[in-house]
Amino acid sequence: MRRGIAATALVASLALAATACGGDSDSGEAGGPVTITWWDTSNATNEAPTYKALAKDFEKANPDIKVKYVNVPFDQAQNKFDTAAGSKGAPDILRSEVGWTPAFAKKGFFLPLDGTEALADQSKFQPSLIEQAKYDGKTYGVPLVTDTLALVYNKALFKEAGLEAPTTWAELKSAAATVEKKTGVDGYWGSTQAYYAQSFLYGEGTDTVDADAKKITVKSAAAVKGYETWQGLFDGKGLHKADTTVDAYAHIQEAFVSGKVASIIQGPWEITNFYKGSAFKDKANLGIATVPAGAGGKAGAPTGGHNLSVYAGSDKAHQEASLKFLKFMSSQKSQETIALKNSTLPTREDAYTAEVKADPGIAGYQSVLASAQPRPALPEYSSLWGPLDIELNKVAAGNESLDKGLSNAETAIAKLVPDFSK
Repeated sequence: MRRGIAATALVASLALAATACGGDSDSGEAGGPVTITWWDTSNATNEAPTYKALAKDFEKANPDIKVKYVNVPFDQAQNKFDTAAGSKGAPDILRSEVGWTPAFAKKGFFLPLDGTEALADQSKFQPSLIEQAKYDGKTYGVPLVTDTLALVYNKALFKEAGLEAPTTWAELKSAAATVEKKTGVDGYWGSTQAYYAQSFLYGEGTDTVDADAKKITVKSAAAVKGYETWQGLFDGKGLHKADTTVDAYAHIQEAFVSGKVASIIQGPWEITNFYKGSAFKDKANLGIATVPAGAGGKAGAPTGGHNLSVYAGSDKAHQEASLKFLKFMSSQKSQETIALKNSTLPTREDAYTAEVKADPGIAGYQSVLASAQPRPALPEYSSLWGPLDIELNKVAAGNESLDKGLSNAETAIAKLVPDFSK
């Protein structure tokens, strides 16, 4: 793995004057409380209230520290933090998507957490999630929540059609036709987004790139086969046609929770919204299964989630306060609270208490985590989906061929990882 500059950033940050704190947090006058700024990227409606309440609990337990809570829309946060950190005005703490963590660590924006109190309970976390928070051998985030994709389905509709959850994409295509015939609703509605299409690559034993070999593999024979399967699930009996509008995500979600489509691919961040839909007033009606396998016999989806990371440009007082906050927010008690309130998946094994696992959504997604595939330790990896989002949308709309779309994506990806071969 290529070496970053994070180690020198740590030394420099600890030597900064007290006035050089992150964001617009105060510098903490002698005897007064230190105010740390936290950019939370969670859903403002479903998740943020829980995080805000926990921040208040932290303040009560630590009267010498105040938390300035700021909810930043997830789709804006990466660019906002990148800009702020580059101008020495970033928040002290960021709820960082796992794909952002190595990218910001490489730039020296995040503080290494190894040996700090933030990682005092490191052995309690799922090892793969700690690995995903690393860059160049150092750990730059404490895993807060984890996720992956699953095939979620309406048990009642599948039962009416006389079906169990399909285990391969071929079975899903057949099941969709049967569901439509027996129930009158579409059996499956797929997404055109690259993140959701990633499982089709895994199903053929490949990826967008081979990070170890430093090779772009998005046009390999296996990848093309995976994308052909993805494309084939937009046309046929019981298969909803591709939605290439900007509101496609909302359209697919609404159709599923209202019982107008029997299955989709989705993550646990939508569990609370599933339960709000008319089709899942009875939570037990929500079926959750591993993403179907491809022709290569493999099944799996990307491991996602969020870490809490500390800005390397904050002064020592703010960093120390931030480390305390990370320890509190990632504790067993806090993670259990987050899971119970938000129906998201904890990253600590001891947070999966009997009460947490009583939520069928959490229990269901926990069962598919074993098949989730960690992302390569490549800072640019999460950026690779950008070109694919553009091209796959065109392909799904019928505006260009799959070969043309993948060729365009390959050219764009080559600019993001210029030292990779094709």
